[in-house]
Amino acid sequence: MTTTSNPAHEQVSFPGQAHVAHGPHDQTGMYFMHHALRRDLARFESAVRATPIGAADTWTALAERWARFGEILHHHHSVEDDALWPLLTRHAERLGDQAALTMLTDMEAEHGVIDPTLKAVTAGFAAMREHPCVDHRNALDVHVTAARGALLDHLAHEETEALPFLQRVVTAPENAAFEAAAQKAYGPRILVFVVPWAADGVPADLAKKILDDAGKPFAVLLWLTRGRYERATRKAFAFA
Repeated sequence: MTTTSNPAHEQVSFPGQAHVAHGPHDQTGMYFMHHALRRDLARFESAVRATPIGAADTWTALAERWARFGEILHHHHSVEDDALWPLLTRHAERLGDQAALTMLTDMEAEHGVIDPTLKAVTAGFAAMREHPCVDHRNALDVHVTAARGALLDHLAHEETEALPFLQRVVTAPENAAFEAAAQKAYGPRILVFVVPWAADGVPADLAKKILDDAGKPFAVLLWLTRGRYERATRKAFAFA
C-alpha cells in the first residue's frame, strides 16, 4: 500500500551519490545538498593532510570554512529531525512497516553519532591554530576522516532507504510542507553562503536549472556572492 500515485519525477544524480530514489517528488534539493557535503568532506580530508603546518593563514581559513560547514549541516539535520523523520514515522506506523520504523530510528541515531565527530574536528582546528604541530595535525586528520566516514555512511543510508520510502508514502502537500520548512531554515545570512556553496562543482547548465526552478532571487544571489565565495574557498583549500 502506498500513498502516492503520480508519475515518477526525473531525478538528478551527482558523482558519489549512492542511489537515485525515483518517484513523484523532486529530490533535487536534497541531492544538491548531499553533493556539496561530500565535496567539502573530501576537500577537508585532503587539505588537512597537505597543508603545511606553518601555513597559519590557511589553517585559519580552514577553521572558518569548517565552522560554515558545521552550521549548514546543523540546519540540514535540524530540518530532518523536526519535519522529515516524524512525517515518515507516522506513515510507517500507519502502514505497520516495522522495517521502515527501524530504519528511521537508525537514521535519527546516526545524527547523534555524527555530532561528536564534528565537535572533535572543530577542537582539532582550534588546536592547530593555537599550537600548530605534527601531533595536532595527525589528530585532526583522524577526526576529519572519522567525521567524513560517519557522514558518508549516513548520506548513503538516507539515499538508499529513507528517500525511496519518502517517494512511496509521502503525499504532494506533505512534501511541499517539508520543502517549505527546509527553505525557511536558511535565513538571509546563511543563504549568501549556501547558494554559491551548493552550486560549487555543479555543471553550469544544471546549476542554472536548479536556481531557475528555485526562483530568480536565487540566481541573482549566486551572481552577487560567487566571487567572494570562490576567493574564500581558494584560500581555505589552497593545498587540497
